[in-house]
Amino acid sequence: MGSITGNYENKPHAVCIPYPAQGHINPMLKLAKLLHQKGFYITFVNSEYNHRRLLKSRGPSAVDGLPDFRFATIPDGLPPSDADATQDIPSLCASTTTTCLEPFCELLSELNSSGGPPPVSCIVSDGVMSFTLKAAERFRLPEVLFWTASACGFLGYKQYRRLVEKGYIPLKGIR
Repeated sequence: MGSITGNYENKPHAVCIPYPAQGHINPMLKLAKLLHQKGFYITFVNSEYNHRRLLKSRGPSAVDGLPDFRFATIPDGLPPSDADATQDIPSLCASTTTTCLEPFCELLSELNSSGGPPPVSCIVSDGVMSFTLKAAERFRLPEVLFWTASACGFLGYKQYRRLVEKGYIPLKGIR
């Protein structure tokens, strides 16, 4: 991840926040790396749970590196767990929707007042992390919602209504 380092004053600062599941984190991380390569200062926001998993699997230096690409965490609102597995998706969906706005806003305030990185200039959020829209409005920041599904997944979503209309789904006789 090459980038210009040193003087951050003129760098745009993107805060990237994926939904806290692997299939969402990887595409967001790739986008964050591309933005970084184009000159953005990046703050990549993980849930505390996934950040611990990252450090456990790759070691404590996994998030060390460039001064203009940093990782930050917010709680996901679920009870603490040391399990090395994806969290319960319905619980995670409900929890991120109802508990993540304030911790995310606190992080944005901290980033804007720390004196180190440039002020946050935009939010790049996973399309299912809709609470970030309220944060963007509160901080008067532009926001881009990034849909992390694969092309195949997108086509499936796009054709869902048609599959229901033709009676193909929901699948019958499968338990």
